[in-house]
Amino acid sequence: MGWPVSRAIIRTFLLLALGLLSLAGCSLLEPQPQLVIPTPPAATPALFIPDASGQIVTDPVSDVVPTIDPLIEALIQETSQQQLIAYVRQMESFGTRNAFSDTQSETFGIGAARRWIFNEFLRVGNGRLQVEFQDFPMSYSGYSADQSNVVATLPGAGGGNGVIVIMAHYDDRPADATDGASRATGANDNGSGVALLLETARIMSSRQWNQTIVFLATSAEEQGSFGARYFAENAFLDSENVIAALNYDAVGGRAGIPQHVRLFAVEYAISRHGALGRYYEYIAGLYLPTFPVLIQDALDREGRWGDHREFVAVGFPAIRVIESVEDPELLNSNRDTWDLIDYNYLQRVAQINLAVAANLAGGPQQPQPPLVAGMAEPGAFLLTWPVDPVAAGYAISFRPVDSIYYPTFKFVKSENAGNVALTGLDPNVTYAVSIAALNDRGLLSGFSIEQFVGPDAASYNSGALSSVP
Repeated sequence: MGWPVSRAIIRTFLLLALGLLSLAGCSLLEPQPQLVIPTPPAATPALFIPDASGQIVTDPVSDVVPTIDPLIEALIQETSQQQLIAYVRQMESFGTRNAFSDTQSETFGIGAARRWIFNEFLRVGNGRLQVEFQDFPMSYSGYSADQSNVVATLPGAGGGNGVIVIMAHYDDRPADATDGASRATGANDNGSGVALLLETARIMSSRQWNQTIVFLATSAEEQGSFGARYFAENAFLDSENVIAALNYDAVGGRAGIPQHVRLFAVEYAISRHGALGRYYEYIAGLYLPTFPVLIQDALDREGRWGDHREFVAVGFPAIRVIESVEDPELLNSNRDTWDLIDYNYLQRVAQINLAVAANLAGGPQQPQPPLVAGMAEPGAFLLTWPVDPVAAGYAISFRPVDSIYYPTFKFVKSENAGNVALTGLDPNVTYAVSIAALNDRGLLSGFSIEQFVGPDAASYNSGALSSVP
């Protein structure tokens, strides 16, 4: 009789234990009286948290801020109108650069154009540019033709593995996109973009940079951005860490047009493309404040496209830069000639590109998103992140989600970074939070992927995940 009694006791004990666990489980689902602030993440061999005790630095003040770097300013001043004029005239001289035009002639057609671009990259690359053709097939409207992108790579010398792609399509077309025999001048569209590309490569190849820069001249954009698609899809499959793709298409300007450029970025408020656009506008305003960048919250103009769309499609941050006002009568017309371009305007676009690319390539590595937690005090947040040993400081952005531009940043020196509390924010506002690293010369890295905090954070986080790559 002893065994049945023991079984009964054991059964009773188990039921009591399960009941206690159930009660404990229910209590875990109830709201907690106070949020427990997480401790900073553990350091890795390459990164460190400055204060191992986890001491919180509240509302820091720092003199490490974004500044105009004299070395970058000197590069900007090297931009040559004479070079830009010569490049655009040379591009026009090939008669046509249609994707279906002659590939054998040394003076006429797309074959002559791409070989000249290849050789010009070699000439201006100071022995640092690795230049290659990237061949791919193209079929369009019942016609087929082999195509080639021209890819010039300036390898990064720093510890980061970021890749910055600066691109312009070198093909053009007459009214009929399959007409490879008729003359097609294509000076602004897109001899101007190729001129900017080559001039940027000439200047930036005189220095070493932390991140890798790819100067990409694409083919068959006019038929549907085939060259950009081939490059972007292969970069994605090769797991390239493309941190920025900048597309320059029709950037020559004309006499009398407004002195600014338009920047197109899709889903501007919540996407990585919008974050890149904000960074571009911020750096441009720092170096060339009299030549504004006007933000356009769209992938491109209505019913139009550009090569950057292929980078967007695979999830790489990408934007398009274009002149302030287009003349529709010049589109795919032989009136689009080199002498209508405003080379002072084109020079300034090239200078903006240099400023942005040099900051991205010369600054520290783009940081990973910080951990963000609300604190007991309304409008107070704690940010924790691993501190890059090469960073001199950080910029912290709490951007109201309805704001197009960055707010006034909060700055912190690297010795105080990694465990930072910010107070005085509006608890009724939803913010997009990100950080960027600064070096001792004031160069600013790209910003980390934005995270959303505040009353509507959940809807924005889900929207950011589901809208675009």
